[in-house]
Amino acid sequence: MRAQASGGGFDVRGIGGSHVVLLAIDATKAARQGLLGFAFKRTDAAENQSFWLKGLKVFRETVPQPSPGQRYSSLEHPIQSFLWGDYSAKPGRTYEFVIRPVYGTPRNLTYGQDLEIAVATESEDGGTHAVYFNRGAIASQAFAEKFGNKGPEDPDDIDDPATKWLSRGLLEAALAFIDDTRQGEMLRVAAYEFAYAPILRALAAARKRGVDVVIVYEAGQETVKGKRVDTQATTANAKAIKAAKMPKAMLRPRVRRNDIPHNKFMIRISSTAQRTAVWTGSTNFTRSGFMGQTNVGHIIRSAEIAKAYIAYWEQLAGDAEWKSLRAWTEAHSSNPAGPIEAKSVVPLFSPRQNDSLLDWYAQRIVDAESTVMFTAAFGVNATLADAFAADEPFLRYILLEKPLKADAKALLTRDKDVQIANGAALGKMTLRAKVPGWKLDKWFLDERHYRYEGNVFYIHSKILLIDPLSSDPLVISGSANFSKNSLVNNDENMLVIRGDTRVADIYMTEFDRIFRHFYFRNVANELALKGSEQTDVIFLDPTDGWVSENFDNTRMKSKRRKLFFPGSAN
Repeated sequence: MRAQASGGGFDVRGIGGSHVVLLAIDATKAARQGLLGFAFKRTDAAENQSFWLKGLKVFRETVPQPSPGQRYSSLEHPIQSFLWGDYSAKPGRTYEFVIRPVYGTPRNLTYGQDLEIAVATESEDGGTHAVYFNRGAIASQAFAEKFGNKGPEDPDDIDDPATKWLSRGLLEAALAFIDDTRQGEMLRVAAYEFAYAPILRALAAARKRGVDVVIVYEAGQETVKGKRVDTQATTANAKAIKAAKMPKAMLRPRVRRNDIPHNKFMIRISSTAQRTAVWTGSTNFTRSGFMGQTNVGHIIRSAEIAKAYIAYWEQLAGDAEWKSLRAWTEAHSSNPAGPIEAKSVVPLFSPRQNDSLLDWYAQRIVDAESTVMFTAAFGVNATLADAFAADEPFLRYILLEKPLKADAKALLTRDKDVQIANGAALGKMTLRAKVPGWKLDKWFLDERHYRYEGNVFYIHSKILLIDPLSSDPLVISGSANFSKNSLVNNDENMLVIRGDTRVADIYMTEFDRIFRHFYFRNVANELALKGSEQTDVIFLDPTDGWVSENFDNTRMKSKRRKLFFPGSAN
């Protein structure tokens, strides 16, 4: 949901996702004079709550020695930012905010005219599309504070408070998709990592109540030191299937020698068109998928889309080899000739004859007018990197699992408008050894809960957002990593969604939440590697000096503000 309000020389724009509300502020030159920041009041009528928000930063003049971890009212210690995010919002709620400009001096504060704005968050399930993100920030201080940095005693207990907190509705939605399937309906599943007991139990229970369930899953091998051995996923899948006592009649092992059967989707087929739906996204059916890595589950209720997925699934169920499957996708899932039609959804399947779809993705990046937001688990493909590196006057965001390799880093960091954050920046993958005296290690370094050894621990979603704040956004999401291998060798699926602002708002606000989380980790990592951990309080600017970079057209914060106010004269 999008909302706007104005008053006293200020404009505010609110963007409501499902669990996030973003408030962006613009100001006239006169309103900026002497501005010390903003106080925020949040009212949630549904919970009978209304309070002024608090922050950690303070004026040294009034609190020279703040207590570690103590929060202070924004009425006395304002937020010095023109973009603020409420990451504790709940879906399907209306929140009322008061934004009060703060002026004067730290010892003699005065206040400007209040701005009032109401922002409704989106329900995760909006009918045609339902979108569910887990927290994807198991490394967060909130988890350490709430659960002592300890996972659930039984990770297979779906009612454990830690499991529910980490999943944040993603697991519940996947189970509901299965449990809501009725006798006489069909479930067709394609799974790469298929080892989470609650999902396997739910599918077995569906079969017992008369649902026609068939699952294609990874059961192949890979070559290691010249020998053919089961893949890690194959071993884990076989163990979980045996423990769940799943009958062979509902299983279709994918054993062909293609690279990876990387899909994670379920199709419900019903005689009632409104109940026909596809569950897809980036979430493997594992503990890590639901509770650890950043992941999304996306339901689309469309008989047409489901029909396309069923036709593809049938190819997988026959354990098709590369040659025949590539020929099929070429015939039934060809590259779009250009931008897809307005207000449409297009599914794309792999493996494909070649990686030319990367050129189509790159052209969407080049054609962007206001911003691009991208997640990548295994780096940035050269074709996409060139598109990101093109000189543009607006910000482009890249959220990575691992730091870039030297050549890609040189290309993508030469333009300050390309903002990069790394998921693994504070993991053992980068630090490799404990930094002596580093206090943050108690909740950063031991964050790999629920992950068996593998390639991705933090950023696992595969998302490309083009102009998400516009009236004609493009959202691309699914299982593929925007790489040559994912297009040419793997079994993959993606949804391309154009013109749905509700879907774009959910994806964009979640991207903002995750990007900021890991961007902070990057800063802390750099300080730690230099041997200078930041433990001192960062004090507020007692003047309006902090404002200038938000209105200098060469600076990142000014360009970020203009994402929300593209017509701003300031």
